[in-house]
Amino acid sequence: MDYKRVEITPEAEKLLQELKQQHGEVIFHQSGGCCDGSSPMLLPKEDFYIDDNDFLLGEVGGVNFYMSHDQFEYWKHTHLTVDIVKGRGGSFSLDIPTGYRFLIKSRMLNDEENKNLNP
Repeated sequence: MDYKRVEITPEAEKLLQELKQQHGEVIFHQSGGCCDGSSPMLLPKEDFYIDDNDFLLGEVGGVNFYMSHDQFEYWKHTHLTVDIVKGRGGSFSLDIPTGYRFLIKSRMLNDEENKNLNP
């Protein structure tokens, strides 16, 4: 079985693909709560410096999804689903002008997922 930490809804993937066509290579980075609450931010890949402090959770819609290692320590037992709702996106996120914003829905990993994703 293929265990994933992060997935995306069909509606969110549709918006993601539209934004990829407009902006080229992009990444998701899970905001830590400073400026944008806990919104996943979609950013141009070349505009965000990925370093050893960033943890790759997985890929959704052909886009890498990162969060900081410190934040991952709090969220490592959680499965994330990227979705969209009507509204304005985060201050730096590419979804701002679309009338929609990305958001995260979460649930705790079940025992089998936790055993395989957090050995």
